[in-house]
Amino acid sequence: QAQLVDSGGGLVQPGGSLRLSCAASGFDFSRYGVHWVRQAPGKGLEWLSSIDNDQERVYYVDSVEGRFAISRDNAKNIAYLQLSDLRPEDTAVYYCVRFSGDDVWGQGTRVTVSS
Repeated sequence: QAQLVDSGGGLVQPGGSLRLSCAASGFDFSRYGVHWVRQAPGKGLEWLSSIDNDQERVYYVDSVEGRFAISRDNAKNIAYLQLSDLRPEDTAVYYCVRFSGDDVWGQGTRVTVSS
């Protein structure tokens, strides 16, 4: 059974950093792109970043480019989203996703940015 498990969220002060992890199991992780999306309180889903299966291409929404960095380690079946220079508006639940027609979502990890 294909599964993604998100972790790494927490409470951080403005300007701080966190590294989110997305551990994959039950499928050939190296064949799929990985995407991160978030949902802020009371708002809809927002796509943040994507990385293709062999790490040659990465993409970011404008609001996080330069502050967030996506990466992956296919040998370990893990993807990461490094969050830096966090702002209160980054407060959200963050999900990694495999979009494939048979989509797989992580359970989400909560990030709270507050002083």
